Amino acid sequence: MRELLSGLRHIGQFRLRRNARPVLLTALLPALLCLAELPRAAAQPAPSPPAAPAVPDAPAAAPAPAAPPVGRAQTVTFAQMGANYTIPLRGLDPDRTVNVGVRLDEVVTAARLKLVFTYSPALIFPLSHLKVRLNDEVVATLPLDKEHAGQQVSREIDLDPRFFTDFNRINVQLIAHYTLDHCEDPYHSTLWTDISPTSSLTLTKAAITLPDSLALLPAPFFDRRDNRRVTVPFMLPANADPLTLRAAGVVASWLGGLASYRELRFPVASGAPADAHAIALVLPNAQPDGIRIEKIEGPSVSVMPNPANPARKLLVLAGRTPQELEIAANAVVLGKAAMAGPRAAVQSVDLGRPRRPYDAPAWAPVDRPVLFRELVTDPQQLQVSGANPDAIRVNLKVPADLFGWNDRSVPLSMKYRYTAPSTYNDSVLSVDVNDQLVRSYRLKPLTVQTDENVVAVPLLSGGSATVSSSILIPAFRVGSNNQMQFRFHIDSQKTGLCASSAANVARAAVDPDSSIDFSGFLHYAALPNLAFFANSGYPFTRMADLSDTAIVIPDAPTPVDQEALLTVLGHMGKWTGLPSLRVTVAPARSIDSVKDRNLVVIGTGSAAQVLQRWGKSLPLLIEQGKTEITLRDQRTHAWSNWLSGIDEENISPAGRAILSADGPMAALIGFESPYGERRSVVALTASSDERVRDVLDVLEDPGKVSQIRGDLTVIRQRELEGLRLGDTYYVGNLPWYARLWMTMSAHPALLAIAGIVAGLLVALTLFWALGRLAARRNGG
Repeated sequence: MRELLSGLRHIGQFRLRRNARPVLLTALLPALLCLAELPRAAAQPAPSPPAAPAVPDAPAAAPAPAAPPVGRAQTVTFAQMGANYTIPLRGLDPDRTVNVGVRLDEVVTAARLKLVFTYSPALIFPLSHLKVRLNDEVVATLPLDKEHAGQQVSREIDLDPRFFTDFNRINVQLIAHYTLDHCEDPYHSTLWTDISPTSSLTLTKAAITLPDSLALLPAPFFDRRDNRRVTVPFMLPANADPLTLRAAGVVASWLGGLASYRELRFPVASGAPADAHAIALVLPNAQPDGIRIEKIEGPSVSVMPNPANPARKLLVLAGRTPQELEIAANAVVLGKAAMAGPRAAVQSVDLGRPRRPYDAPAWAPVDRPVLFRELVTDPQQLQVSGANPDAIRVNLKVPADLFGWNDRSVPLSMKYRYTAPSTYNDSVLSVDVNDQLVRSYRLKPLTVQTDENVVAVPLLSGGSATVSSSILIPAFRVGSNNQMQFRFHIDSQKTGLCASSAANVARAAVDPDSSIDFSGFLHYAALPNLAFFANSGYPFTRMADLSDTAIVIPDAPTPVDQEALLTVLGHMGKWTGLPSLRVTVAPARSIDSVKDRNLVVIGTGSAAQVLQRWGKSLPLLIEQGKTEITLRDQRTHAWSNWLSGIDEENISPAGRAILSADGPMAALIGFESPYGERRSVVALTASSDERVRDVLDVLEDPGKVSQIRGDLTVIRQRELEGLRLGDTYYVGNLPWYARLWMTMSAHPALLAIAGIVAGLLVALTLFWALGRLAARRNGG
């Protein structure tokens, strides 16, 4: 019987030609009849021994519970997928899509979608429902009932895991009606549903053991399909020296550059972690726990199974000396494209030419107009369709020290196309920068006089118009990290209840040749300004490879200090988009060897003793059991943006206070380097080693990063306070006339006197010139 069923199953896997099916059915008919007789035979009682005494009926056996899905469950909300706002489904735009990725080393074994939404109470409910699609496959329809209309409801849907791929799209579409009349208005205000960002997708995933291949790098240590925080443990030798830590920092900054918008953390482990892929740095006589390489013949890079969990991988950088570890690290970040197999020996690595100031790959060029095509990864990101589509979003990073000394604006040359309405209506385009309105345009209809604007391209079919316009963006609207939003609204073209609406779906696009120009701005900034550091790493990221930066660590760094070093360098790579190939790592005892550089001081212990040596030049000094802080009058101050001008605070010091507190405290401190003018120091310090992590937590939280400012940010668990207590210094260059204008504009009385003097000079010059002219006419 089992062989027969197996044969039938095997035959069913083949696709048959139409004329072969009758022959096959004729051949299988006797077997099918036999199968039909089997239940009857099973139903006939078999001969049995004499009946036993009657016993009470036993309870019927409960059906066996379904086996739970294999793997580990992960829940991700719509907000974590990028839809951190209520998703509106309206009229002719009744669908929206969210995206979720599945890592290369995982496979989905079960999935459940929890949809939280609210819908209109004015619908015809038998005709209204939500349609859910996964990668263009309809997976569920959710009826809308009258009992729950106008309330927030939750529905759970089991999704077929076979539909999931590397990158997945979950689409929710509203199909709704408010009347049975044939003149139903698709723009009617009753046709609405709001999807909450708390909606979530729970994926049960099973791990896949990947081959030991360097060709997969950066996977599985970084996977672009995974939008969660990048957490990669580092296994370092005991008592790792600064060169070994620098090699690990280069790899951490490389991962930070790949992380892009994701948060990151690089903890330091003494042994192989069982639940994560990790990176190990190995020397012959200082190998991390669980790693044993018998013979190291030079710098090498290899991938091997994690001894604590064979399904996880270790990226092992090995060398006979710390210098060879640096070569291996440089090979990983620069030569991974040429690597294959489980192991690669490194002969040499050339770092190339030194970087120039302000040439970070993640920053837009500021010496020329930059085209939108350079700011997006795909031109499709500049196109939308529908009456009320989501905004076209263009991200833009620029150096923090751009300075408009004459309050100039940022010129934006924009070209856009749209499906033109037949008549004037409320179709508009709004241009926002960082969610602040800059300009709004009414979209004009296509007329005979504008026929030359008709565009015949595959993107926009039908009557379309193209428009060019120049916008001056106020400088104070722009920061280090920016997003330009272009919001199109194509209004309904219906003129009456039963008038027909446009048959074609409205489409719009911003031309990739649109540009924005920062070339007219100078590089000049007032420091210290911790907001620059927290948002873009300035002034350290001025050189993208950190060639003029040194990280100062304690002489005997703890795992927390090492984690802070790697995480800070990861943020540097994230801010610049480039590994920190020329950064220097120095112990506190050797700080004099890097005194010509900008310094990042990390940790407590001997690093804190360096801060104590600088003493009262710091706005805050944290020692064991004691805190010393500068006291100044704190006036109400609107923190101006970096492009709107330098606002120097004339706040006089009132002294210093020495406090004793038992509670935990951490701080970010910025000040001018005691070793040289126009060199900067940023210190990450705390009342204890563990509290250094509080600073790292703040740098991961965008809401808290926005509170970092001035030259001192005190972190007391979840509370932040930004202050300006120390002296201000300036970096960058201004022409003499700009410096003169700035100096005079800061003193109104002096400006008035200069104006009077200038007026007198002009009057005297005119009086003298007119006198000479009169003398010539009189023959004098």
